Amino acid sequence: MTTKQWVGVILVSATTSVASFWGAGKYKDANDRAGNPVTTSFNHADGRYAGFNGNDNTVPLVDFEMPATKAAPAVVHIRTLTKAKQVSRNSLPEDNPLKDFFGDGFGDMFGGRGNAFQSPEQRASGSGVIISADGYIVTNNHVVDGADELTVTLNNKRDFKAKVVGRDASSDLAVLKIDGNNLPFLSFANSDKVHLGQWVLAIGYPLDLETTVTSGIVSAKSRSIGINSRQSKNPLESFIQTDAAINPGNSGGALVNTSGEVVGINSAIASPTGSYAGYGYAIPSNLVQKVVTDIMKFGSSKRAYLGIMFGSDQMNEADRKKNNIGEGDGVFVMDVAKESAAAAAGIQKGDFVRKINDEEVSTGTEMVEKISVMRPGDKVKVAFVHNGTEKTATVTLKDNAGNYESLKQQVIQQLGASFENLDKNTAAKLHLQGGVIVKNLAQGILTDQTRIKEGFIITKVNGNAVNSVEGLNDAIKNAGNSAVITGVYPEQPQTAYQYALNDLNSAE
Repeated sequence: MTTKQWVGVILVSATTSVASFWGAGKYKDANDRAGNPVTTSFNHADGRYAGFNGNDNTVPLVDFEMPATKAAPAVVHIRTLTKAKQVSRNSLPEDNPLKDFFGDGFGDMFGGRGNAFQSPEQRASGSGVIISADGYIVTNNHVVDGADELTVTLNNKRDFKAKVVGRDASSDLAVLKIDGNNLPFLSFANSDKVHLGQWVLAIGYPLDLETTVTSGIVSAKSRSIGINSRQSKNPLESFIQTDAAINPGNSGGALVNTSGEVVGINSAIASPTGSYAGYGYAIPSNLVQKVVTDIMKFGSSKRAYLGIMFGSDQMNEADRKKNNIGEGDGVFVMDVAKESAAAAAGIQKGDFVRKINDEEVSTGTEMVEKISVMRPGDKVKVAFVHNGTEKTATVTLKDNAGNYESLKQQVIQQLGASFENLDKNTAAKLHLQGGVIVKNLAQGILTDQTRIKEGFIITKVNGNAVNSVEGLNDAIKNAGNSAVITGVYPEQPQTAYQYALNDLNSAE
């Protein structure tokens, strides 16, 4: 072909294409005007927008605006003031207390000479949730504990002085009251209905900022992290875990569902730095409602006990074998307290508790949560397996857990080590009054929860001197669910180390 011929072919092709598009457009317009459908040979399976499968299968979007708008006005900012005061050295614990989970511990804040010290003024802040139009507010115990003055700032910037109605350290809850009327307030949802993967919003005043809303999902339920043992000998924990961002200052704020109802009160975070690192923990609303009702009605929380000791939910196969825990579904009973509700039900060591009021439980923390919303005197239906046979009993809960005969020995077994008294000559060389040497470390609480090494000399438990293995047994036995052990390594006797232990005497 000549050049002229090629040009002619190209012009004809271009003209044909333009004419085709023009004709198709006219055809479509004509059919549109006539109301007729237009069909083409284009296969829709050959191309589509990513992420859309058609109108029938489209996943509906979650509306965060509605719950945030509804809940935010009822979440308040709480500022606390602890006045400077004279403190006697003798009134302080021998060891500094553990820092607050959010990094609010005081550390070595005392100066001066002699036995009297001036503690400096302390200011802190947290969040709270209005639960009634006349000004009742729920928050965390650790937010208001020790405060001399409380100032509550509403979402609309109005300030109120608040008073503490009551506190419960074991659940880390407190109730405040401000003088107000027609205040915005939130209702509680049923936290038993909360499910994994459910969308939730965390609302509060983190890092001393204004009202802040973050979103996430429920990533776990019935979590126990040992934090409440820092303020109570009978800690009560069954947290809702979420990946909604929670930071210092969110304590006491609301965790709400997409209907704007409270499913939990934000309480803690899991973080190596004290700031958000992926997981937050909220007290489930059913427990909050129970504790708040008790405080408002009786002035304190009325806790009920079943009287069962159970092993840590984190036990591995080696731990289960060491504690002679057999195969079975439910919560393994390691011991039953004398004259407890469980004893009255006929539950015995080695049984498995499977249901509480017809609701299945698979971990000790789940069982604690079911019992925690009840009161002494309430009747509870317990299903358990004894020697392979499932039984059911209805018993009346009591206001104490009772006494466990085998508690001392079981605690030592759970530590996962053997112990030996520090001889007097070695103690004198190390300038110690006495102690207990950690020997033969195996799988157990010491290796699971600490970096303790063999040869470590335990000198104190919760600030009290320990000079013998028997003394260590008694100290751990009386420590409740957690303890702080203090001691030294013989190579560095001048340097004291502390290790926190949790899940020691897990019982309900």
